Amino acid sequence: MINSTPINTTKPNEARVFSVKEINRLVRELLEQSFPSFWISGEISNFISASSGHWYFSLKDDEAQVRCTMFKNKNMAMDWTPKNGEKIEAKCFIGLYEARGEYQLNIESIRRAGAGLLSEAFNQLKEKLLKEGLFEDSRKKSMPQFPQSIGVITSPTGAAIEDILITLKRRSPHIPVIIYPSLVQGKEAPLAIVKAIETANLRKECDVLILARGGGSIEDLWAFNEEIVARAIVASKIPTITGVGHETDTTIADFVSDLRAPTPTGAAELVTSHTVELIKTIQIYKNQLNKVMAVLIREVMQKIDYLEKRLVSPHQQIQRQKEQIHQYIQRINQSMRNAVIQYRLHIDKLKLNLDHLSPHAVLSRGYSIITNVDGQIINNVAQLKLDDKIHIQLNHGQADANISDLKDQ
Repeated sequence: MINSTPINTTKPNEARVFSVKEINRLVRELLEQSFPSFWISGEISNFISASSGHWYFSLKDDEAQVRCTMFKNKNMAMDWTPKNGEKIEAKCFIGLYEARGEYQLNIESIRRAGAGLLSEAFNQLKEKLLKEGLFEDSRKKSMPQFPQSIGVITSPTGAAIEDILITLKRRSPHIPVIIYPSLVQGKEAPLAIVKAIETANLRKECDVLILARGGGSIEDLWAFNEEIVARAIVASKIPTITGVGHETDTTIADFVSDLRAPTPTGAAELVTSHTVELIKTIQIYKNQLNKVMAVLIREVMQKIDYLEKRLVSPHQQIQRQKEQIHQYIQRINQSMRNAVIQYRLHIDKLKLNLDHLSPHAVLSRGYSIITNVDGQIINNVAQLKLDDKIHIQLNHGQADANISDLKDQ
C-alpha cells in the first residue's frame, strides 16, 4: 500500500505547477520508500556490459518485461557473467531513471534460477543427516593403509577418471584399479551412483572406493547432494573417499563419506599415501644394504691383501692361510647369495604384481590388440576408414581383417 500526501488541487488558480524533473524526483522517492528490496525471477534479454562496468539488461517472463541496472560496485563481486536467455533470480529495489522518467529495477545481487531452492534443500538434508549422527567421525570406516585393489566410481568419459588413473599409475602402478562406470550428472545420476556402490559391495573386488567427478555448478554436482546417495555411502561396507568438484565445492556425499579429498586427483593421492611412503622406505633400506655390502667386501679384500703380504712362512703355513682366505670368500659368497635370494624373492613378488597388469593377462580375458598396416594401435574408430586392413593380436594367435563397417558408438 502506497502512502503519500496528495497534492492540493482544490483551487486550480492556487495549484502549484511542477517541473518534469521535480515530478520524476518525487516519483523516484515514492517508489524507493514504498518498495523495500525483494527477489524477482525472470529471463535475461538485451544484456549489455558497458565500458563503465555497469550492467544493463531486461528481465522478462511470458507476459511482461522490466528494465534492470546492476552497477559496477555490485556486479564486481560476481564470479560469473549472465547471458541472454539465462534464467536468474535477482535481489533488487525499484528505482526511477529521472532523465527519461522510466522506472527500473536496481539489482543488488543475482543467482541462477533455482539456486536458492537447491541451497535450501541442501541445508535441510544436511541438518537432517547431522541429527542422525551420519557425519560423526566415530561412525566412519578407516582407510586401508595398503589397499590391494582400488575401486573408482565416476563417469568413464570425464576428466576425473583420467586424472585418477594417471595419479594411481604414477604413485602405485602395482595396485589394480577397478572402474564402476556411472552417470555423475542429471536426474538418473543418483540411482546410477547408488547402483555402482551396491555393485562394488556385492562383488567385493576392492577394499577402498573412490567416488569422484570434476567441477561444475551446484546443479551439475547435485547428484552428490541426494539423500539416497548419502545413505548408500553410509551403508557401504567398503571405505569410501570422495573427490567431488574443486576444493571449494562441498556436497552431502563429502560429509557422510569416510574421507573427503578436495579433488579427484587428491582422492587418488590420499588412497595411496601409505603405499608411496612404504616404497620410499624400501628404497632407503635397499640403498643402505648396498652400502653395507660394499663396505664389507672392501674390508675383506683389504684383509686378503694384508695377509698376502705376510706370506713368508713355509708351504704348510701358506696352505693354512689359503684355506682361511677360502673360508672368508665362502662366507662372503654365502652372504651375497643370501642377499641375492632375498632380492629375487622381492623381485618375484613385484613381478607377480606386474603380471596382473601385463597385456597378455588382458588378452587372456578375451580382449585383443588391433593395429593398422603400419603397426600403430587402433583405439578409436576415427583412425579407420572402410576397406582398411587391420591386424588382430589375440591371446593365442593372430588374424588379419578388412574394415567393412564403421560405427561411432
